[in-house]
Amino acid sequence: MSSTRGSDGFQGASYPPLPERLPVDVFDSHCHLDLLDLPVPRALAAAHAVGVRRVMTIGCDLKSSRWSTRVAREHGDVYAGVAIHPNETTGVRDDVLEDIAELAVLPQVVAVGETGLDYYRDWAPAKDQQRSFRAHIDIAKQTGKALVIHDRDAHDDVLRILAEEGAPEKVVFHCFSGDAAMARVCADRGYAMSFAGNVTFKNAAPLREAAKVAPLDLLLVETDAPFLTPIPHRGKPNASYLIPLTVGCLAEVKGVDLAEVCAAIAANGERLFGPW
Repeated sequence: MSSTRGSDGFQGASYPPLPERLPVDVFDSHCHLDLLDLPVPRALAAAHAVGVRRVMTIGCDLKSSRWSTRVAREHGDVYAGVAIHPNETTGVRDDVLEDIAELAVLPQVVAVGETGLDYYRDWAPAKDQQRSFRAHIDIAKQTGKALVIHDRDAHDDVLRILAEEGAPEKVVFHCFSGDAAMARVCADRGYAMSFAGNVTFKNAAPLREAAKVAPLDLLLVETDAPFLTPIPHRGKPNASYLIPLTVGCLAEVKGVDLAEVCAAIAANGERLFGPW
């Protein structure tokens, strides 16, 4: 980062300025603090300044899952999710899944994820992804933690496997990528839908239609930081403090007062992940 300091307290121009503060505190249901070019205390301070009171940092392999649990233990405003990402499941061993299961029982861990299926990339065979996904579903049910799903070009198989295994009580589709029809299926099954900054993109009309039909009591918001930075800062690194831009888009799309959307997101977070 550059040595020059901007008015928002960040160094250099790589990170966008702070947006306007939200009227009701919300939380970032999915980010990767380990991938940010920001120290955790600075990332949290920026989030707090705009009404993003808490964040969930998500593991994608055993190393990042262990890191997430440690950071969540050290910071009261951070919770952790632990899992093997579907792109990391090639030849995944049983002992690795057992280690994830051991991490999942820790009190600072509130989610098993991100797990699921990714057919967009061919980084892992479908059979390995599906085996791992089934194992994570079982871990979520055994621990009572929310299941956080990565679903990319795999809607039918994700829904089928959830039905075959029996879905956990709490299911969250991270970075929801379906259309309005998929949103209705998730709503009928009681699955929460978490929308990221890509809902603001110009070419994301189908995603906004999905957000429009997603019930308020199943709505979450996330950054997936440092990825998917919302408009007007697309192309710059993302961080939890940019959540207000996505929440504002969701409120506009749904035709609901911003404070009401914020209150719903906060309540849904407590129901799915426990009291903060």
